[in-house]
Amino acid sequence: MTQTYGHFCPVARTLEKIGDKWSLLIIRDLLSGPQRFTELLGYLYHITPKWLTQRLRELESSGIIERDKQPGRRQVWYKLTAAGRDLAPIVDALADWGFRYAMRPPLPGEVVHPDLLMRALTSSLNKKGKRLPQPAKWSMQFPQTQYSLSFNNNWSSCREEDPNSDLKITTTPEIWASVFTAPRSDRSRLAKAIEIDGAPDRIEEFLQTFGI
Repeated sequence: MTQTYGHFCPVARTLEKIGDKWSLLIIRDLLSGPQRFTELLGYLYHITPKWLTQRLRELESSGIIERDKQPGRRQVWYKLTAAGRDLAPIVDALADWGFRYAMRPPLPGEVVHPDLLMRALTSSLNKKGKRLPQPAKWSMQFPQTQYSLSFNNNWSSCREEDPNSDLKITTTPEIWASVFTAPRSDRSRLAKAIEIDGAPDRIEEFLQTFGI
């Protein structure tokens, strides 16, 4: 049941709408686009179907999400309403605060979802103002799937395999998350588990970007 704080305050009212466990994470995942129930389960991992159903109903009742109905579509998809999309700056601010004050390497057994990892990495590079002297496209090869991390005035990432990438980085989400969140003194040791293929100058560019 949604907690009621019992006093007049816009912060309290906002938390009454989105402050329950899992609610903001559901919003986080829907900010990237409509998702099916099974996809949300995959992103959230430890949530049960019962809890996800309850949270979706509450967010729908609050006007934050809605069902994305398309003719001929059998599965139910969920998407953010305008009110839900307006929460993007709040989610971004929480991510920024987390990078500065709460980030750490993943714990043993902690799930590292490659989509969320690449989204966080891209945001961090842009927030820190990391720049390269030239455009770059790096192919991140994870066991589950491949991503491209690109720089061209700013950083972006997408799920694709590009044979024309400047570098191919082969690793696991867990190892890569450990490298880019570890103290600089530990990164070179952790990075030994990563395979990097490409021209020596582009490899050096990659290593310097992440303080390895």
